[in-house]
Amino acid sequence: MKLSHKSIPHIANKIAIELNKSGVVSMTKGLEAVMDEAEKILTASVTQEMALEEKVHEICEANEEEIEFMLADERQLFFMIKKKLAPEFNVILNYEERYSDIAHKILDELYEEDLIHFDVTENRIKNIIYNAITAFMADSSEIEDAVMDKIHSYKRKFIPGTDEFEILFEKLYREELTKRGME
Repeated sequence: MKLSHKSIPHIANKIAIELNKSGVVSMTKGLEAVMDEAEKILTASVTQEMALEEKVHEICEANEEEIEFMLADERQLFFMIKKKLAPEFNVILNYEERYSDIAHKILDELYEEDLIHFDVTENRIKNIIYNAITAFMADSSEIEDAVMDKIHSYKRKFIPGTDEFEILFEKLYREELTKRGME
C-alpha cells in the first residue's frame, strides 16, 4: 500500500509506541522526539514519490496525442514510465523493500541523533520499525472502511472532499486508532 502525507503522523506515532513497548529500546528524549524524526524520514520518502509521479504526469501530458493515437493503456504506461524513472528520483517501488529502506533510515537517524539506546542488534530494532510500518499499512484500509461505515450511518449526509467531511473523517480516524491501541 502506498504511503500518504495523511498517514505519516499515525505511522510515526506507531513506530515510537512499538519501540517504547519493545522493552529493548530506551528513549533518551521521549516519544515525541522519536516521532518527529520518523515523520521527517517518512515525509521525505512520500515527497520523493510525489515528485516522481509529477514528472510522469508531465511526460504523459506532453505525449497525450500519441498515447491516444496508439490506443495505449494510460495506467500501464504511467506505471512503466514511473518504473523507468524511479532510480533517478531515488524511489523504491517494491513496498517491502521500500519500507525496509525507510526503517533503516529511521533507525540510523534515531541513533545519530542519540534519541534511542539499545543493547540488541540493529537488525532487531530495524525489524520493530519495519513491522510497525507494515502493520499500520495493513490496518489502514480496514480502519478507513470502519470510519466510512460510521460516516454513512449518520442521518446527516457528509460530502467527501468538503472541510466538514475531512474534519469528521480525521476525528473518527483518530478515535478508531485509539480504540485499536495505535495512538
